[in-house]
Amino acid sequence: MRDLSGFPITRRWPARDPDCIQLYSLNTPNGVKASIMLEETGLRYEAHLVDIGANQSHTPEFLSLNPNGKIPAIIDPDGPGGRPIGLFESNAILVYLADKTRRFISDDAQLRWQTLQWVFFQAAGVGPMFGQVGFFNKFAGREYEDKRPLKRYVDESRRLLGVLDTQLAGHDWLVGDDYTIADIAHLGWVRNLITFYEARALVGFDDFTQVGAWLERGLQRPAVQRGLAIPGRG
Repeated sequence: MRDLSGFPITRRWPARDPDCIQLYSLNTPNGVKASIMLEETGLRYEAHLVDIGANQSHTPEFLSLNPNGKIPAIIDPDGPGGRPIGLFESNAILVYLADKTRRFISDDAQLRWQTLQWVFFQAAGVGPMFGQVGFFNKFAGREYEDKRPLKRYVDESRRLLGVLDTQLAGHDWLVGDDYTIADIAHLGWVRNLITFYEARALVGFDDFTQVGAWLERGLQRPAVQRGLAIPGRG
């Protein structure tokens, strides 16, 4: 049995089975990247709910694993060289798990880098912009009298959806015909934009038919359906 006592986070969220991957998360658009990937790969893992609404991601135990105080984070007891490793940043976790299992990212160098560029595209553009639309459309920002910030983020989100729509023309997935971590990185965010953030009409989502068809394909995958609910608040 692996010894994870060197990770202070396990004092607050104890590992029932320290021989499997420990996931600390909530089913937000970033959180579900890790849970979907774990479900897709079939790796054994335990999901620990970190309630960000109760500031649990800013407790000393969580900050010991991710000093940035964001979910998700993982501990893999069987990391490189057989030694445990802790990781944060959702897209870093995707790349790590893809390399660990050699799944959902190609061994071909050309395709690997094409996949990674779309993973970075999500981190740099889609996540921040869609998140701002959510803030200004649904949360505290909706009360602001000045609607220029909302318009700015709506316009940029539409531009990003257009980039995705063009990329998906004639393809099932973002990197040709193969489902990859590039798709996993985007699925939760695109879904959230039109559901939880209630911005479907606001951004004119139905104008982007390729993105809509891609989203439906992704949501039909059983592992995606399971991962979107892990870990939920119950």
